[in-house]
Amino acid sequence: MKILKLSSKEMQKLCERYYTNKRHIEEKVRKIIYDVRNEGDKAVIKYTKRFDKVKLTPKDLKVSVNEINGSFQNIDTAFIASLKNIIENIQRYYKKELPKSWKIKYDNGAELGEIFRSVESVGIYVPAGTVPLVSSVYMSVVPARMAGVKKIVIATPPNKFGNVDPHILAVANLLKVDEIYKIGGAQAISALAFGTKTVPKVDKIVGPGNEYVTEAKRQVFGFVDIDMLAGPSEVVILANQFSDKTYVTQDLLAQAEHFKGLAVLVTTSKKFAKTMKNEDIKGYIVLARNINQAVEVINRIAPEHLEILIKNPNRILKKIQNAGAIFIGPYSPVCIGDYVAGPSHILPTGGTARFFSGLGARSFLKSIHTISYSKKALENEKAAIEKITKIEGLDKHLESFKARFK
Repeated sequence: MKILKLSSKEMQKLCERYYTNKRHIEEKVRKIIYDVRNEGDKAVIKYTKRFDKVKLTPKDLKVSVNEINGSFQNIDTAFIASLKNIIENIQRYYKKELPKSWKIKYDNGAELGEIFRSVESVGIYVPAGTVPLVSSVYMSVVPARMAGVKKIVIATPPNKFGNVDPHILAVANLLKVDEIYKIGGAQAISALAFGTKTVPKVDKIVGPGNEYVTEAKRQVFGFVDIDMLAGPSEVVILANQFSDKTYVTQDLLAQAEHFKGLAVLVTTSKKFAKTMKNEDIKGYIVLARNINQAVEVINRIAPEHLEILIKNPNRILKKIQNAGAIFIGPYSPVCIGDYVAGPSHILPTGGTARFFSGLGARSFLKSIHTISYSKKALENEKAAIEKITKIEGLDKHLESFKARFK
């Protein structure tokens, strides 16, 4: 591992690793989006053949009922049993998260409030490049269902035989996903954003993906909503000489297992830093003067995953401002959050934990303001309305107010 000095350019680069679109990727993605938007299924099929090396027809794009039923023949029954427990964990967690509508009444007759409505349709992108990310199916579908989303569709790349991984199909079926499409890459994002003859247009697109998928999400944002711009997976581990070295080492190695994964150890112990430096791990060590500086470093990095492996971890929890998810104590490795704990593992990366939150049931909700005034309450605002409309030069706004009193 490499020790970084706090004042080094490399440390600055680490803290400023925000998602930046590369020009050649931006241009390629823009062309794909344009083609799919204008040519629909024809363009989707063209790009599927080019990138996935699979020739499909419009009829082949949607996974059939027979394909879904057949997937269960290749699934271990023990996996299904485990999945049911995981789903219960996720449901239990997001049931607590869901906000409730509210109202506030004033003596003069005014009544204000907020109501929550789910988006009507969601497209979930499930990567399946090097390996199929089966866990991303339930980590996104369950919160959407908990929020009340009516229609959920999945887009996932086909393999070289033109099929979708059976585990993805089985999980999606058990979660009652409405439709599944054999489409990957930027062409999938464009199809979900604008719709084709075969693929329905959705209101929101969520899920991780490669640089092309992420750039496509950036470009269609505004036509549809998205969850976040996700990059390579990350972990920061806060540990010292009292931490279990084996836990630290294995958790850093687990993170480095991801493609372009970022693994960082933050420590206040010179001895521990020197010991970890000799480990064969692709990652960084940041040596802080004290625990307060360690917290400052963590907040600057704003990691996707943060593990706190020092004694009395809760004493610094209130100081952590920026992190996608925090894993507290020696028996809470990131893998437990990746697969079974409950909170979604779709989390902000690249320092975007400064302003993005992890995917949750709230991600699929819209807030709608409600305003109800009595005549008396409205009349009380006469002076304010007259002054502000005069300043802004909007006479008709004032006339609409006065019409209530003629």
